[in-house]
Amino acid sequence: MNPLLNPFQSQLPNQPMGALANTDQTRAIAEVQAAMMIARLNPRNQVQAMDRILNACTRLSLAEGAMYQYAKGGQEVSGPSIRLAETIAQNWGNIQFGIRELDQREGESTVQSYAWDVETNTRREATFQVLHVRASKNTIKRLTDPRDIYEVVANQGARRLRACILAVIPGDVVEAAVIQCEATLRAKADVSPEGIMNLIESFHKIGVSKEQLELRIQRRIYSIQPAQVVAARKIYTSIRDGMSKAEDWFECGKGSGCSDYVAQDHQHASFRAALREIDSLEDLDHLIDNIEPKELAWLHADIEQRQAEITRVA
Repeated sequence: MNPLLNPFQSQLPNQPMGALANTDQTRAIAEVQAAMMIARLNPRNQVQAMDRILNACTRLSLAEGAMYQYAKGGQEVSGPSIRLAETIAQNWGNIQFGIRELDQREGESTVQSYAWDVETNTRREATFQVLHVRASKNTIKRLTDPRDIYEVVANQGARRLRACILAVIPGDVVEAAVIQCEATLRAKADVSPEGIMNLIESFHKIGVSKEQLELRIQRRIYSIQPAQVVAARKIYTSIRDGMSKAEDWFECGKGSGCSDYVAQDHQHASFRAALREIDSLEDLDHLIDNIEPKELAWLHADIEQRQAEITRVA
């Protein structure tokens, strides 16, 4: 007669662990325990955290990139961007989030995006495969350069990271942040000649001409209304972050440039990932020195936000 077995007991024999693996496991456990203990000793003040989030959303540089918009099933869908999700998480407090590459083999990477509310022990993670390819209009290019691979991984990881962060943040907090960003845009929508020129130049970088903008808003560009500026900024953020394509919003005739546009956020993703790892103003200045001047206009909001965070911590 077979003895009764405990169904919850592992049926695998105990295997000895190497000294290095055992040390790594012990360190990881200690880090988790320390993070949870610190969070419980310093619980978030939800009123103060909400005030910090709403105050951050009054910054025009954040509000302009806080929302994305794309067309789906004949309807326009909008939501908070990764930039806004990160800002909410940073100001809500006691949250760890990030992207890690678990494995890289020939032709693909296994990546994990995660967000962990250390105080409530609520965790959301997404593990997925990223092929080392870049698709253009009619071709698929296999990537071999480590920098190109890193950019693709970071870009795909950022989309999943956004979903993970929003899953652990209370929905009403996110909704309040979105409403404040929209109010900031409406109050500070720049319809001056200089502001309109900046809008034209922004869309020109992604292959959309002034004529295409005018066709979209059904009026001359210099008579654009504040609400239309807000909508245009959402579309711009959506195209820039790769959530949609220019041809989803504009008529792209031959030679217009937008049909050949590949989201430049692929090459900016590596910079943004590196930016999150910097913890001193000296390192930040060094990183900026390695960016071409023409790219700084795209990344100004990210640089300004990180600089404020470093200064606040210091």
